[in-house]
Amino acid sequence: MTEPMAATVSWAEPGDAAAVADHIARVVSAPGRKRIAFTGGSTPIKVLALLKDRTLDWASVTIALTDDRRVPDDHAASNFGKIHGALGSSGAAFERLEEGAEVAPFDLVWLGMGEDGHVASLFPEMKAHVRPGTTVIATTPIPLPPEAPFDRLTLNAKALKATKEIILVVTGASKKALIDRAIAGDDRYPVTDFLCGYGPPVTIYWSE
Repeated sequence: MTEPMAATVSWAEPGDAAAVADHIARVVSAPGRKRIAFTGGSTPIKVLALLKDRTLDWASVTIALTDDRRVPDDHAASNFGKIHGALGSSGAAFERLEEGAEVAPFDLVWLGMGEDGHVASLFPEMKAHVRPGTTVIATTPIPLPPEAPFDRLTLNAKALKATKEIILVVTGASKKALIDRAIAGDDRYPVTDFLCGYGPPVTIYWSE
């Protein structure tokens, strides 16, 4: 049986959106079928815009989400709606989040991070239906953020770590300071488990 390995953490240089786009392109261009889990929010859309003129084999990729709000696809808060809008005609396959579904391993998991250190929809304080294995769980942040007051579906930590590599993409001085605290072992933040616990290698893309 393979022993779990402690995560290794490196900082990308440069750490801007163009560098993230290059990383995504490398993964998509690798031979064979690929599975990529995308974070939500606006950053992936900005990165995908940088890739729109590149010839990439999206038809060899299955795209999942790390998490989403439980809203219709055409809702402004829908992560699936945004990603599908950007890549729906690319030939990529899409895998929806379904509560309780078992999740196959990924080639790349792309994480973002909130100001409270949450990743995907794993929050410092939340209601969660905990499930074993690599799966999709239901969570509700406590308190509900006013800008996104929705219940969520999210890959659990085991599913997020079932990947060849993780990229953590963040901007701003306050988030860099939080990551520094997490790397130093501050376990108040969900991100700490990915930076200091057992799991795949993590590359941090940080920019101002």
